[in-house]
Amino acid sequence: MHDPITPENARAILDEYIAGLCNMRSTVQRRQRRDERLTPDSNHKGHRMKLIIGNKNYSSWSLRGWLAAKQSGLSFEEIVVPLFGENWEADKTDGQIRPSSGKVPLLWDGDAVVWDSLAILEYLADKVGRDRFWPKDEVARGMARSMVAEMHSSYQALRGECPMNVRKRFDGFEPSEACKADILRILGLWAEARSRFGSGGPYLFGTFGAADVFFAPVVSRFISYQIPVPGFAAAYMQALWEHEWMQGWIEASENEEWVIEQYETVG
Repeated sequence: MHDPITPENARAILDEYIAGLCNMRSTVQRRQRRDERLTPDSNHKGHRMKLIIGNKNYSSWSLRGWLAAKQSGLSFEEIVVPLFGENWEADKTDGQIRPSSGKVPLLWDGDAVVWDSLAILEYLADKVGRDRFWPKDEVARGMARSMVAEMHSSYQALRGECPMNVRKRFDGFEPSEACKADILRILGLWAEARSRFGSGGPYLFGTFGAADVFFAPVVSRFISYQIPVPGFAAAYMQALWEHEWMQGWIEASENEEWVIEQYETVG
């Protein structure tokens, strides 16, 4: 067990974590598979949205777009386009993907075509109500937006050294100093969000929302590369990993047949 994180002890917990970084181990473990339960909601315009994504095992941005679509509560059709597969170049120029400059995820909603995971989340928030994604408190909402924006544009060392691979566990990974800085920055943000605004539940701002959508691939990376984390972060990661939508994504990842060799070894 670990002490609850509060504004008063958040810095001390992180300092203790930094001091003992080399001796700690992540407590997050794989969880038994669970069937994904789709939300039985429907859209109001008489059509069903289409969400085009890449391989669930590797595509971190697709995970964000998919979780955003799930969080919206709207019904959508899921189309998987294998990244770097034999038909990848052709698929990128196909009429379904081309508006996004050949990138996934991509959301089709009638005449609306929305690419980029953050744009998809904001588009869906406009459709169903922003409170479904963002904290109601304006101070918390300001921090959540800042965290999502930073996640969207930053942490290049972590991204480059730890590509997402949901079903893999890497032994002996040693992050560079730049990657360690990214990890510490993320843990600091998690600590502040949990201590200031997380009393309403196990997620970053209490209830599941946009910040959790955007940090879900980071949780996957920390687990795959066995990044040691302090107790409060392990508890958050466990809660997110056990979320029924994440369990559905994990199960689908494990059942995929595609393998991208460049993401199967530590660089």
